Amino acid sequence: MDKSLKLAAFLLLPGLSTAALHSTVVETKYGAVQGYPAFTSEPSSNLTHWRDITTWKGIPFAATTGGQNRFKEPQPLNPWNGTLDASSWGSVCPTATSGSNNYTIDEDCLNLNIWSPANSTNAKLPVVMWSYPAGSTAADGLFDGGGMADKGIVYVNYNYRAGSFGWLSHPELTTEFQQVSGSNSSGNWAMLDQFAALKWIHENIAAFGGDPEHITVMGQSAGSAATQHILNSPLTKGLIAGAIIESGVRDPQDPMCTSVAENYITLDDSELQGIEYLASLNVSTIAEARELPMEDLISGTSPIGSSSQWSFTATLDYYAMPDTYYNTLIKGLAHNVPVITGNAKDENGATFNLSITVSEYLADMNETFSGEWLDRFLELYPANDSITARGAYDSQWTERSTVGTWMWAQLWSKARTAPVYTYLWDHAPPGTDQGAYHESEINYVHNNLYDTDLPWESVDYVIADRMNSYWANFIKTGDPNGVDSNGERLVEWAATDSSQVVQHLGDGWGEMPIASKDKVNLFGEWFATLPYY
Repeated sequence: MDKSLKLAAFLLLPGLSTAALHSTVVETKYGAVQGYPAFTSEPSSNLTHWRDITTWKGIPFAATTGGQNRFKEPQPLNPWNGTLDASSWGSVCPTATSGSNNYTIDEDCLNLNIWSPANSTNAKLPVVMWSYPAGSTAADGLFDGGGMADKGIVYVNYNYRAGSFGWLSHPELTTEFQQVSGSNSSGNWAMLDQFAALKWIHENIAAFGGDPEHITVMGQSAGSAATQHILNSPLTKGLIAGAIIESGVRDPQDPMCTSVAENYITLDDSELQGIEYLASLNVSTIAEARELPMEDLISGTSPIGSSSQWSFTATLDYYAMPDTYYNTLIKGLAHNVPVITGNAKDENGATFNLSITVSEYLADMNETFSGEWLDRFLELYPANDSITARGAYDSQWTERSTVGTWMWAQLWSKARTAPVYTYLWDHAPPGTDQGAYHESEINYVHNNLYDTDLPWESVDYVIADRMNSYWANFIKTGDPNGVDSNGERLVEWAATDSSQVVQHLGDGWGEMPIASKDKVNLFGEWFATLPYY
């Protein structure tokens, strides 16, 4: 079926609106694109405007990253002739977990997807750009944008490189990139992908009913690192109105910074790893590495924290990344825009329903703390049997996150005036046994329970509407407060200040202490003895 017949078939389905942009050929700076109705029937979630939502899939925002473009900044896109049929996902980038038969895996993967509720290209609706966590793709149903678009927001997600494809640094690459940028830098190709997607959105989103001057960037885990890179970088100055960093930021003296999303390494270390990595592939030059089959490089896609010997991550290059995270905070180098950031209860060390003995708990604490610090932490997180050991173990990890995020906000406020809103998410999705695990808030934030196969209960739909309403309000105004989709006022969420509180989201709503004052003070004293990251 050709694209015109396919579109006509869609529009003849009962209940579909013809006033939306489904029936409009959208003109971008690179060529025309044809979108399609996001829904052909009413989804299970309580979406009010589902008939109006148009989606465009697989729109390229840069040239292929394969061949001679491998290990380079994203290259300019050549305009296309005719109208691009945007009904199917584009290829996804090679990652450690992208072996699914549902997608085409290819290095020509820099493409994006858009969901818009606009009925006119002149709508100027607020825009959000989503960056996915490690090992994911923009085509994952977990990141479907229909629920966000239902709130009057143009939602965009995109693919970006990972592993060696996205982060390989090498002396040859540094010399090559210096000739292009004037910067002694290499390795941040994924970061530059993220920036290129944002710049494409800024240049083109008005044609999809979005406001290019009102873009909020949002992501979770590795996607939160992408969001933080955009928030901090001078290369994205003036392009964003806000940032949502889920799982999340922490105090730059917390040693966890070296193993979670904020991880980065120096240019010297990054180049040395690049030399060693090429040797492991039995090549010694970048020219040879660019000739290798894509499959030979998959070994370098494993994310931070995996068992891989390779640690491909951001490079502190003083170009895309302007400085260390600590210096970026205290010097006020980040964009002065509102921020939401927070954590899930059962992540970053905290493990729901963990089976652990007292001796195992003590051994773990001894690995982290020593001497006086060990005694002081055990005094505040005591354990005398497996039950109390499990509780103490989880509490010290969860509170380390909430305290660290609060301390990050305190540093932010020293050089920035825009507010930070912090949260702790604690709702466990049904049909799982991991508690409020890493990524568990994503469905609720997006209000897209319809696209994930879990035994959702009525309470989940209520929570999803409230979470999505907070996020949508923030995307629209820079403030999460307001009303939900029923017009009921949400529980007040105050911007983070010196009060040692965090917003409780999920199984409760409203302020809660980040930890007891003694614990907050202890974490602060311990962090103060450690190097800045």
